[in-house]
Amino acid sequence: MDLLDLSKVLNSASLTFEHQLALTVRDYAKEVEKEAKEEIGHYQQAVGPFEAWAPLAESTQEDRVRRGFSADEPELRTGELRDSIKSEASGLSSIAGSTSEVMLWQENGTAKMPPRAIIGTAYIRKLEFLEEELGRCVMRSFRAY
Repeated sequence: MDLLDLSKVLNSASLTFEHQLALTVRDYAKEVEKEAKEEIGHYQQAVGPFEAWAPLAESTQEDRVRRGFSADEPELRTGELRDSIKSEASGLSSIAGSTSEVMLWQENGTAKMPPRAIIGTAYIRKLEFLEEELGRCVMRSFRAY
């Protein structure tokens, strides 16, 4: 292969890579969405800068039961919070998150409630997926050569 052939391969691979990268970014956001939805209702361990979830206060558990919910499924009542988590992608950008104000309180805590990060922890838990997919993305870009 001479330099001209190499140039053609690299040019073609870069176009393929951009397409593969867009798919990878989209898939990562979908994985984060799925992970975040699965976290709701279960106590989470510490990950990255996020602390483990504190147990629900006894008064909170009593209130949950009084309202007809399970006593100890943190952040899960009607499923509305879980269902508010969505992902979307456009080109090389993607995001997973929620427009729910309640999610903001969960992620950051309030004066009366400790933080129970859901979205942030899902992003971190899915970093290994992203790393693996980025490697595959590069490999798929050069597969034809």
